[in-house]
Amino acid sequence: MHCPAPFREDRLDVLHDLIRARPLATLITVGTDGLMANLVPFSLHEGGEHGILRAHLGRNHGQLDALRNGAEALVVFHGPEAYVTPSWYASKAEHGKVVPTWNFVMVQARGRPRVIEDADWIHAQLAQLTASHEDKREHPWTMADAPDGFVAALLSGLAGIEIPIDAIEGKWKASQNRSPADRAGVAAGLRAEGSCAAMADLVAGK
Repeated sequence: MHCPAPFREDRLDVLHDLIRARPLATLITVGTDGLMANLVPFSLHEGGEHGILRAHLGRNHGQLDALRNGAEALVVFHGPEAYVTPSWYASKAEHGKVVPTWNFVMVQARGRPRVIEDADWIHAQLAQLTASHEDKREHPWTMADAPDGFVAALLSGLAGIEIPIDAIEGKWKASQNRSPADRAGVAAGLRAEGSCAAMADLVAGK
């Protein structure tokens, strides 16, 4: 990943927080049919130096063959993003030497996947992923709410994926290379347009 120093994020806790907050990631593999990319929701677990990613796919999913061959996979998690107009920069009025850009946050994780066929493992991954998104609801849905036969049939059609993270890096492009006045203008502009409050907070240093 191209990542100039001002935008580099190496703190593992920050990277993990983004993964937990934005678990729908782009899973990228290379197989006999070439490159393949799909959006897949992941759960993050403790283990190894950088953590472990787990997910599931349907057994008829076209990416499973590439995952089974053990080649390195790239998982890209996407955070807040927003277009930035140079009209928000204070420096536009000073010298006019400004252009549009795009602010964004992303985490890239790499590792060698293994495909898991064990129904208990897949059930646990589904339950954990569901709980992480249902727990804050007034009436959270759980796996136990579905009929046993339905769940068993569902599990028989799924395969698990586990990717120990061998390398992880983050890019937080949030106007860090601009002056304080320009950053203040970007944060104010984003808030005024209501386009991305999360990016406005990042630009403002919150």
